[in-house]
Amino acid sequence: MSNPEVQPPVAKQVPHRWHRPSGDVDDPWAWLRDRDDPDTVAYLEAENRYAESFFAPHAELTETLFEEIKSRVQETDTAVPVHKDGWWYTARTEEGLSYPIHCRGASREAATEHVLLDENVEAGDGDFFSLGLFEVSPDHSMAAWSADTDGSELYTVKIRNLDSGADTGDLLLATSAWGGSAWSADGTQLFYMMPDEQMRPHQVWRHTIGTPQSDDALVHEESDERFYLGVDLCRSGEWIVIEAASKTSSEAWLIPAHDPFAAPRLVRGREADLEYGIDHWGDRFIVLTNLDAEDFRVMTAPLDDPGTWTELVAHVPGQRIVAIEPFADHLLIHEWANAQQRIRILGVDGQCEAIDLGEEPHELELDSNPEWHAATVRYLYQSFTTPASIFEHDIATGHRTLLKQTPAPNVDLSLYVASREWATAPDGTRVPVDIVRHRDTAPAGTAPCLVYGYGSYESSMSPWFSVGRISLIDRGWVWALVHPRGGGELGRRWYTEGKLMHKRNTFTDTIASVEHLIERGWAHPSKVVIRGGSAGGLLVGACATMRPELFAGVIAEVPFVDAVTTMRTEPTASYMLSYSPYDNTVATAYPAIYITAGLNDPRVSYHEPAKWCAKLRAVRTDRRPLVMKTEMGAGHAGPSGRYDRWHDEAMVSTFALAISQPQD
Repeated sequence: MSNPEVQPPVAKQVPHRWHRPSGDVDDPWAWLRDRDDPDTVAYLEAENRYAESFFAPHAELTETLFEEIKSRVQETDTAVPVHKDGWWYTARTEEGLSYPIHCRGASREAATEHVLLDENVEAGDGDFFSLGLFEVSPDHSMAAWSADTDGSELYTVKIRNLDSGADTGDLLLATSAWGGSAWSADGTQLFYMMPDEQMRPHQVWRHTIGTPQSDDALVHEESDERFYLGVDLCRSGEWIVIEAASKTSSEAWLIPAHDPFAAPRLVRGREADLEYGIDHWGDRFIVLTNLDAEDFRVMTAPLDDPGTWTELVAHVPGQRIVAIEPFADHLLIHEWANAQQRIRILGVDGQCEAIDLGEEPHELELDSNPEWHAATVRYLYQSFTTPASIFEHDIATGHRTLLKQTPAPNVDLSLYVASREWATAPDGTRVPVDIVRHRDTAPAGTAPCLVYGYGSYESSMSPWFSVGRISLIDRGWVWALVHPRGGGELGRRWYTEGKLMHKRNTFTDTIASVEHLIERGWAHPSKVVIRGGSAGGLLVGACATMRPELFAGVIAEVPFVDAVTTMRTEPTASYMLSYSPYDNTVATAYPAIYITAGLNDPRVSYHEPAKWCAKLRAVRTDRRPLVMKTEMGAGHAGPSGRYDRWHDEAMVSTFALAISQPQD
């Protein structure tokens, strides 16, 4: 399937022994961790050449798939304008340009009139560009914006004068975009985040506009490596909130937005297994917490005593409240119930209304709602069969207006059918599986099937619409989204039963879901391809090493596969050893495998997928395709431009189609 003149790279083996909590182990590919070793880059480049040789015979198919994706996207488009303090903000895309253009105007109709930031201009001829912050000051005269130009996730912050369009001399280097930012009420101070060497946002700094970064003040620092810091401005604009959060506890401090030099005020000290978040709601604070509430409840607190809480919305087991968003006269409650998202609207009078959008598996997210006194709420709905749609819900009347549905030209949405089924895990647990297919594809046990999963960090995977997915479905594929334990779709317990000493449930849930799809006739037994990225790469790697015969192919994108060596966690090391893909790669036949990596990836370092690929090449007993592609100028998210992303998606589909065909 690849050019026979290009041989699979063979990585050298250098003796190395790790002294790990689970015991000593030899790792002859440990040298790949040294990015400065010329042999490291040489090996990655050799794998890239081999990947090119694999895809070369399929170039026509890849181009066809790319053009199909492109044809289903309205390349010149404008987002629904958002109103804030007399301005209408929006972003637009233009055919042939890779990145959005951010604009504003004095009316909804004129929202694209003034260009605030053109990401295409800022990206220039570079290979990578990622916008981090884009925060407009309270008086709308300035915007703090940041960019990463190499995939390292280290962002440079600049301040732009929105009237002139020119950046000031302010320059904040090596910041983090993931912890947020906040303006003071008078727009003279910007609170921003700095990362530590492990890329953990651990410091909040305050910058005075017009002064050098060297004069900035450290506001708060988190020394416990289990906690990540964040900073944000309440929707009311009255308070700046600093939050330190781990996976099991959290802590928050308040600074008046009108007094940015005030010392942060502690809300409630951190306690084991106590999580909370705080926001401002008129004459009180509003608190989302798991205090005596596994799946969280909503409480209130006086402005002069934010650590004293009174219940407002009670806890319901299995109904996980994930976010609250206060407005002047109502509160939005975003939650998961029975593995579906929903929104409840709670008025200050205590009246509660749920937005019901039916039984089809869907995504329901709050959209941008910046106005504090808004009488409506915007939300985004999408599903496997419905493109992203922005609705505006009138609080008083309950009337819902569709503001925009993302255009999907050349797509007949009536051709596709989505449904939910439940697989049974080895311990009897029911696991949700969402399926989408062409209406002409029957459960006859003949269809190839792509299975996508994540199952980590309590991250819930809601069904999303994808024009790239349609290329496979139109060719007779079934596409399935599994929801194994480790995610948060069925409440906090769904997460805790798939982490630490229960992590194997994530993989056995997924394997059970694949077996269910085969038994129900949705997948041909020898045509299942499993796909996942990052922690989802751990998922697919573990499934492939546990049950290699179950899969025709594996697509592992920036996979976390060397868990024991990387984490070195004493209490769980031996347990992790039981599923770590790198450690459990042995001499046997494996599925066809497509691996991706990013040389500048700060989250899953390139050496994890590289070492796994090298070991697979050395020990596997089959001759199925094994391909690895490393982005040499990007990081965890891969290419940044939309056309490059579409091409990458076309390559993924090409691989799935190629390896699902009978081979000589």
